[in-house]
Amino acid sequence: MLSNAVKTYEDVDKNTSSGRATEARVLTQGALKLIEVKQKWNSPQRRQLLDAALRYNQRIWSIFQVELSQKNHPLPEQVRLDLLQLSRFIDRRIFDAMAFPEAEKLDIIIKINQNIAAGLRGSPR
Repeated sequence: MLSNAVKTYEDVDKNTSSGRATEARVLTQGALKLIEVKQKWNSPQRRQLLDAALRYNQRIWSIFQVELSQKNHPLPEQVRLDLLQLSRFIDRRIFDAMAFPEAEKLDIIIKINQNIAAGLRGSPR
């Protein structure tokens, strides 16, 4: 029963959130998935959790890249270029963590996701 209520709330939240709130939510979710991997690093499910978390984060940042590449994007050009450069850094870090898994490699992605999510919410982390 409770899980149905949570699911309903999440569905309503997804349908009524602003773009910024949605971006903050998915970045936070990406960070949480990576934190879970770190917490379960020595578990037998680590590889599956790591792959799922990295792919989730890769999708987030790929979507940002597409959006930021739009010529009519409302952000100032320099901010867009800086975020695109950051997204390329995240891509490299994700591919590195996929190829050579180490828990510490996830830290920077977690921090970036959390900090940008906090900024999108308009609040300090």
